[in-house]
Amino acid sequence: MFDLTLAGAAKALKAKEISAVELTSAYNEAVAALNPRLNAYITTTPELALEQAKAADARLADGSATPLTGIPIAMKDLFCTEGVRTTAGSAILEPFVPPYESTVSGKLKAAGAVMLGKANLDEFAMGSSNITSFYGAVENPWKRQGSEAKLVPGGSSGGSAAAVAARIAIAATGTDTGGSIRQPAAFTGLAGIKPTYGRCSRFGVVAFASSLDQPGPMARNVEDNALLLNAMAGFDAKDSTSADRAVPDFTASLTRGVKGLKIGIPKEYRLEGTNPEILALWDKGIEWLQAQGAEIVEISLPHTKYGLAVYYIVAPAEASSNLARYDGVRYGKRVDGADLIDLYERSRAEGFGAEVKRRIMIGTYVLSHGYYDAYYLKAQKVRNLILKDFTDAFGQVDAILTPTAPSAAFGLGEKMDDPVTMYLNDVFTVPASLAGVPAMSVPAGLSADGLPLGLQVIGKHFDEETVFAVSAAIENAAGFSALPEVRAK
Repeated sequence: MFDLTLAGAAKALKAKEISAVELTSAYNEAVAALNPRLNAYITTTPELALEQAKAADARLADGSATPLTGIPIAMKDLFCTEGVRTTAGSAILEPFVPPYESTVSGKLKAAGAVMLGKANLDEFAMGSSNITSFYGAVENPWKRQGSEAKLVPGGSSGGSAAAVAARIAIAATGTDTGGSIRQPAAFTGLAGIKPTYGRCSRFGVVAFASSLDQPGPMARNVEDNALLLNAMAGFDAKDSTSADRAVPDFTASLTRGVKGLKIGIPKEYRLEGTNPEILALWDKGIEWLQAQGAEIVEISLPHTKYGLAVYYIVAPAEASSNLARYDGVRYGKRVDGADLIDLYERSRAEGFGAEVKRRIMIGTYVLSHGYYDAYYLKAQKVRNLILKDFTDAFGQVDAILTPTAPSAAFGLGEKMDDPVTMYLNDVFTVPASLAGVPAMSVPAGLSADGLPLGLQVIGKHFDEETVFAVSAAIENAAGFSALPEVRAK
């Protein structure tokens, strides 16, 4: 049962081989058994899940089911869920129970998906390892061969990734600001896509950096991602950045193949210091696509080398503005003080963790008088150049292939003392986020010590279909079937 993909579970449910209640009950038990170790969920909702499963069985019986009806999923704890605590991984939102539903979670609920709980994440989605959460670090269910050392699952969507990899959710939602779906997917042997900015509504998603944040799915294979994105995507009048674009059936592109497609290989991505295993896997991915009829074209993305610097100016600047609303007055944690200013200071000092405070300080600095032009304005100009690089490249090619991350999963605490080293984990994922283009990570191989490695497929704006087609071709060629040591069986 736990090895069923989303598509496989949907077929089993439709054929009445299993009921939604039976499937959900099994997953509830698996969550209860493994979550105390992995810490993938902040809040579990077993009773709600069973209620939703009963409703799903009724829909399966009356013929109104969708491919997601009765599917147990994890919801990243950044999506507001009506009546269910939403923390964003932060102490400042520990008591917050939203009176409304985010658009994406609402769409999944309407499709009949079953929510097992709210998945852990780096606080306010700020991190690449899921160790900045107020609710504790998430453990990657994968292990290095011959070692019991705990590894990070990546971040910020680390809880979502760990839950799906460990078989305590069939699929999960994530959000991606600079790689927060793709990097944890690569670290845990999953497929995950950051859609085009504006493809999925941000309404009801706790904001980190508004011009970058984008909800997306994480699942065990490419097909499951396509099924999820079919339900998650679409125009939303409540989100001013939502794109009024028709949503195609993304599953239709999975069998399209890559024959005749031009695949770009950016020469700037062969960075010094990248793990040779990553580069070897990239070369193998190029061979797989060539063998299936794709034409490989070397391209240049000259300004992507500034991607990390731009991101770590723009994102903190937007975060410092977005997080100003958490003041201890309207909702969330409140620490009383001698006067109003003291209340603000105490509530924010106790409510925010070290990484969030660091980024608020950086963001406030780059937006301050005398530094705005030197840092923030210049970063926005370079961001436009990065977008132009991608636009020029897509004049020559249909998609771009790169590594997802510069290494496999690393140990808990290994890079915590050096924020800059931690930030380098996003070196391959950040440029696509700055450009707003869709990008997907696909599991493509194992490192020498048995850990998953991913390849990234980047597409044109609103051309997720080609991203899915190329990703499916890589998935078929790679034949990735390895499983983590810690999982429900």
